Amino acid sequence: MHPVLISIGLLLLSNVFMTFAWYAHLKSLNHKPWIIAALVSWGIALFEYLLQVPANRIGYTVLNVGQLKILQEVITLTVFVPFALYYMKEPLKLDFLWAGLCLVGAVYFVFRSKL
Repeated sequence: MHPVLISIGLLLLSNVFMTFAWYAHLKSLNHKPWIIAALVSWGIALFEYLLQVPANRIGYTVLNVGQLKILQEVITLTVFVPFALYYMKEPLKLDFLWAGLCLVGAVYFVFRSKL
């Protein structure tokens, strides 16, 4: 399998873990002290790092660090928007579209040498 596809798959999984580590405690642990939420989040983040570090190492064999970062941002928004809508029950906002369009521009500029 191509290193970019492996990297994308691992980054998708790592972002699911990280999104829950960063934001799920706002809903599910909001009645607990912040230190409990932080400890739970750190435990979840461990799994994120176990996926994210190999994803970046594999991706870096064919992409530069700027391309990896933009790829990460696109994946982050791809994971975050459904999380915000379905798990956190946030309303759908036009701002998600504008942020996505900005990332499309970023992807174009960072990857245009490969096109």
